[in-house]
Amino acid sequence: MAHSLFLGDFGCDMRRWCLAAAMCLMSGTLCAAEPLEVDLELALMVDVSRSMSPAELELQRRGYAEALKSQEVWDAVQSGLLQTIALTYIEWAGYEEVIVDWRLIDSQDDLAAFADALVTRYDNALRRTSISGALAFGSQRIETNDFAGLRRVIDVSGDGPNNLGINVTRARDEVLMKGIVINGLPLMTNDGFSSFFHLENLDLYYEACVIGGAGSFVIPVYDWPDFADAIRRKLVLEIADLVPKEEIQRVQARDPRDCRIGEKIWEDFMTGRGGGLP
Repeated sequence: MAHSLFLGDFGCDMRRWCLAAAMCLMSGTLCAAEPLEVDLELALMVDVSRSMSPAELELQRRGYAEALKSQEVWDAVQSGLLQTIALTYIEWAGYEEVIVDWRLIDSQDDLAAFADALVTRYDNALRRTSISGALAFGSQRIETNDFAGLRRVIDVSGDGPNNLGINVTRARDEVLMKGIVINGLPLMTNDGFSSFFHLENLDLYYEACVIGGAGSFVIPVYDWPDFADAIRRKLVLEIADLVPKEEIQRVQARDPRDCRIGEKIWEDFMTGRGGGLP
């Protein structure tokens, strides 16, 4: 019943919009379109830096596609006040590429079409890790899209700390000032391009240096077979606006709460202090 009432209200809004558009045309003026209100604007920022192998890049895409087609994610979309979300998928490293641009999601068919768009092609990447650049790009995409979310979230995944661009805490704070929440999906599998850049307890780094905002959280992935389940759980929590239980943390070698640890690891790599090329 509530959904039917919403559709009726939407029809009234469309009639008002058409009348306003007609008045603009008759007056010869340009009128800016009103952004479409949704429960959530969610930017999925996915790491494709050179520490990720081609197989892992494909696993990520397929994991997201599988999760988006799940009944649990669709149920989460329906749990909202408006029962609609806006979604985009962006891959990042030392650059950003929009793989699937903003789409309105208000049916299971929309989720399936978004998922299918993810697995049409795969690209290898040879870049460093700029979480700060990903946050800035995701924020800009949210600020300039055609939607008005009751909540706005950037979800950033990655297998290492920031080592390129501005300081990650500065980028995080600039995003939080805009009222955008940041969640994290640290990939702690340690089986990519180089173990030299691996940071034990990357989840603690994400917690201390990357995420922020009301209800923000980190969900670590320890093994690739668990990836799709972790994505599904993360999407449900984000879309339904739920808070996860605390995760058990592992013991770390380097201090993951040092928000410049990624830059320091890179400096050691370039100067040979860390043993040179792995």
